[in-house]
Amino acid sequence: MVRSDPARPRGVLRGEPRGEMRHARHRPSPDLAFWIEHYWVVAWNLDEPHVVETLPHPSVHLVIEESHSRIGGIATGRFTRTLEGSGRVFGIKFRPGAFRPVLGRSMSTITDRELDPRDYFGDIAPAILATADDPARVEIAERYLREHLPAQDEKVDEVNRIMDLVLDDPEITKVDHLAARSGVGKRTLQRLFSEYVGVSPKWVINRYRLHEVLERIARGEVVSWTTIAVDLGYTDQAHFIRDFKRLVGRTPRGYVQQ
Repeated sequence: MVRSDPARPRGVLRGEPRGEMRHARHRPSPDLAFWIEHYWVVAWNLDEPHVVETLPHPSVHLVIEESHSRIGGIATGRFTRTLEGSGRVFGIKFRPGAFRPVLGRSMSTITDRELDPRDYFGDIAPAILATADDPARVEIAERYLREHLPAQDEKVDEVNRIMDLVLDDPEITKVDHLAARSGVGKRTLQRLFSEYVGVSPKWVINRYRLHEVLERIARGEVVSWTTIAVDLGYTDQAHFIRDFKRLVGRTPRGYVQQ
């Protein structure tokens, strides 16, 4: 049975579109939970074009749609796409590090790159595109996954244990903090993240902390940029504002006003 996960996605930068737009998430079957964080569906029927912008998580996605199915390595920058008319996308979000055994080489080799799903999961797209029913799509995806996934790699759980520390503890703002909390040395962390995640532990820390800032803004909280800069481990407010603008495309104040 497909289990829905209604939690709001993090890292979304844009507001509501004009028209209908649906975002749903479904949890994997227990035997695939080692590999898959969740399945997701975005469907839209819009009155006018809508720009979607997100700051992606440190995860690999298998994305299936009519125009361009692909496996996306971790995107280090802002993801932007304009949606028009009507359409639907089905995605599979892998747990951090879980695509490494599938890929068979360092995840850093596919950072900011795309791969052909057929090279790893056979011709998975046509069967999924042939139905618009979410549970049926999940069942088809899981059949293909079971047929093609390799043996599990115990280091994936170690990666996720460390990633969870970053996600759950906002006081971790530096790699030194993470090394102390995880019991793993800095150099080992850097090698592990390069091999299994595709980005550095510093990148992961900064991305999760920035997601927290966006969540606070979305909730309408009164935000002190000086306090946030300190909370995120920046040496000064100006450095934080430069990073925010580089990633989000607007200054913090401009983003709040928009």
